[in-house]
Amino acid sequence: MNRLRGNPWAILLALCTGFFMTLLDLTIVNIAIPDMTRQLGAPLDLIMWVINGYTLALAVLIITAGRLGDLFGQRRLFLIGVAVFTAASALCGLAVGVYTLIAARVLQGVGAAILMPQSMALVVRVFPADRRGAALGVWGSVAGLATIAGPTLGGLLVSAFDWRFIFFVNVPLGAVALALAWALIPRDPSASGRARLDLTGVLLATAALTCLSFGLIEGERFDWGRIYGPLSIPLLLAASAVLFAVLAVQQRARQPRDPLIPFVLFADRNFGLMSLAAALVSVAMLGFFLMFSIHLQSVAGMSALEAGLTMAPMSVVSMVTAPVVGRLIDRLGGKHFLAGGSALFAGGVGWLVWLLGVQGDWLTYLPPLLVMGLGVGSVFGPMNTLAMYRVRPSMAGAGSGVLNTVRQLGSVLGTAVVAAVMQAVLAARLADRAERRAGELPPEVREPFVSGLVAGARRGVEVGGAAAVRPQPPPGVSDEVAAHMGRLAGQVFRHAFVDTAHVVGLLPVAALAATFLCALLVRDTRERRGGRSTAEPVRSAASERPRRA
Repeated sequence: MNRLRGNPWAILLALCTGFFMTLLDLTIVNIAIPDMTRQLGAPLDLIMWVINGYTLALAVLIITAGRLGDLFGQRRLFLIGVAVFTAASALCGLAVGVYTLIAARVLQGVGAAILMPQSMALVVRVFPADRRGAALGVWGSVAGLATIAGPTLGGLLVSAFDWRFIFFVNVPLGAVALALAWALIPRDPSASGRARLDLTGVLLATAALTCLSFGLIEGERFDWGRIYGPLSIPLLLAASAVLFAVLAVQQRARQPRDPLIPFVLFADRNFGLMSLAAALVSVAMLGFFLMFSIHLQSVAGMSALEAGLTMAPMSVVSMVTAPVVGRLIDRLGGKHFLAGGSALFAGGVGWLVWLLGVQGDWLTYLPPLLVMGLGVGSVFGPMNTLAMYRVRPSMAGAGSGVLNTVRQLGSVLGTAVVAAVMQAVLAARLADRAERRAGELPPEVREPFVSGLVAGARRGVEVGGAAAVRPQPPPGVSDEVAAHMGRLAGQVFRHAFVDTAHVVGLLPVAALAATFLCALLVRDTRERRGGRSTAEPVRSAASERPRRA
């Protein structure tokens, strides 16, 4: 092990192991919701906070954790984050009730927020710029793989063992990541003369991100209205806008004196454009997988494991493509790979949405999923390389924190927007199709049939699928009529959801089209003027010194 200490590729293995766990836990839990609801005896609103507690802690704390890495050492913060995440995963698996599970998930989110920005910052630190593309290509492939693999691995673990094993699986992974990081990553440089933490900025950023994330996560549940008393979702979103404005003014005044967010990062056009691209890609990925996973299980009739395996070819192709693209970036630049990857990804999503119907199996969706895999594998590496290429190692933690915060907010926004649009469109489509088919039922159950389907869609189809919208037969209805009502509801739901998917599927395509435009505007890592690369590192204002004549 001593022989490998300081080896960049060995360090990358440790970083990717920790990073993989944090992203896997964004999607792996969804598949276990029915089992957790049944075994813990908790209402769905509480079970949803098993997901939302993790997401909220992660979104709120990443930007602060990134800056802490710059101040106190990325290796130190990475080790702390992995240790907290691993211990919290064990507590999740051992939880005896829903409240202890939620608390453990929040702690898990804290650990994920601490380690996530350090992983990218350490890649920037240990890899020279001319080899960073391949490293960030591998790092990006892990991001795509973890997001896609969650439903597959989760379905396998829940089917073979129990919901608790979706958390227990992190314990050996965390132990390996901790051991590798401790043995391989060189100690952090001396902290002497380093900047101080901007506590005012931390408080403002935390408050703003909390209001925004909570508002987006819980907006649909509260119908984008009142939560309790005068507190409402619009009030939270407005408060987040005000707090972000105050944060911007406070950070502008502090720029020469150790800000939380160095504005010099955004002086680089690439960093600003790629931050936007990171959010857009997250909107596309989370939005698409929410819609497609419901379709596979509730329309195509697949089990959770079958749905995960149907999507698995995409992750395999992405995992193989990303390192190859990463190596090519170091020689050819990343701009055209990002443009091509986002175009392939958008084309694959559009093709798949066009194929969606009441009938369909894994072979039907295999060709567009393979195209999407090529696209995903060609997006993350170039995007991260273009964003971080000119960022100095001393600001890598802040840059990584901003980039990962924006990416995480994109995931939250994508899920919220797609769920809200899906709910509204599905309710309208269900009402239309239910009214047309209600004539097949006795007169006394027609109105309950239609209203039950629409009310079910408004309760949140993204969790329960077809079961969430099944109307309850009125009292006194015969078993034969009740059974016919159930069969008819299933038929109406399947056709209405296909109609809805054709509309909702346009959202990820639009997000990826905007990513393509960002790629066209970016400055490539290999652009040259007069034989010299234009990609000089971005320097902080404090680090600039007059040059000798």
